[in-house]
Amino acid sequence: MRHGGATGKGFVIVWRRWIFPLLLVIVFGLCAAALVKLAFFPDTADAIVSPDATLTDPVIPVERGSVVNALTLSGNIARDESFPLRGEVNGTVTAVHVADGAAVTAGQVLFTVRQDDPEKNIDIVAPEAGDISELALVKGQPVAVGAEIATLTPARYHLLATVEPVQLYRLVGAPSEANVTITGGPAPFACTGVRVQVSTEGTASVRCSIPGEQVVFAGLPAQMDLALGQVDDALVIPVTAVQGGSGSGNVWVDAGDGSEPEERAVSLGVNDGDMVEVVDGLAEGDMIRQFVPGFMAPVEEFCYEIQPGVEECESGTSW
Repeated sequence: MRHGGATGKGFVIVWRRWIFPLLLVIVFGLCAAALVKLAFFPDTADAIVSPDATLTDPVIPVERGSVVNALTLSGNIARDESFPLRGEVNGTVTAVHVADGAAVTAGQVLFTVRQDDPEKNIDIVAPEAGDISELALVKGQPVAVGAEIATLTPARYHLLATVEPVQLYRLVGAPSEANVTITGGPAPFACTGVRVQVSTEGTASVRCSIPGEQVVFAGLPAQMDLALGQVDDALVIPVTAVQGGSGSGNVWVDAGDGSEPEERAVSLGVNDGDMVEVVDGLAEGDMIRQFVPGFMAPVEEFCYEIQPGVEECESGTSW
């Protein structure tokens, strides 16, 4: 009995020390080999892509809808530009009735000049209300026609709003009137004389005149709303489908038979920046490519929280 027990004990020792560890090594080795094969030697049958598999561009139907071309711009209230007051007669100043920096009203007498020929006193008046500066006259000083005698900053204001250059085509044919809203100010009101300005540096802005009866202050932030056009029950397509966009452009019509899309010229109307009216060149139900060939389709931005109160956003594009 002792001899049998010793033999059994020896077998257990051999199993624990040699056989079991060897089996573990074999098992781990097989697992590692399987992982290497999956990573570096994938099954060729699964890796083969069918030659018929192709990337297709999305196509959409031409539909009817409404387009409202309304543009909202942010800007600031500013005082109108100063301009010089010039001598209107040849003569000598006999009296100066205002001081430098004075606020004057329209028609207020600024200077009195004794004209030389024929000799008589003439009052020089303010052409409009504003502030006098750079006063360059004193009593007894001679003046001549066209000479600068002072500067008048008119009591007029305007709203100047910046605009992205890409929006300039939307402003072609813009109305002469806009709606102005001043935060914490009076009720929204109309401003007139809307005009687009483009500087030599390429900076674009839109300006309109504030009515004289409106109480405003230079520097106030304000919002300009422009109603640029509206159509209802019109043929509309996304602007992403159009090469061009202002008045005319090209779209790609899909026949649905697997052939290459047909490039077609179209006439365009009202554009709101996302959708554009098709005046001519397409019919309701035509299938067109959603994106111009060679341009990238936008991918929606994805945001996630990386720590409490802090978000990180990722976006991209795809062909």
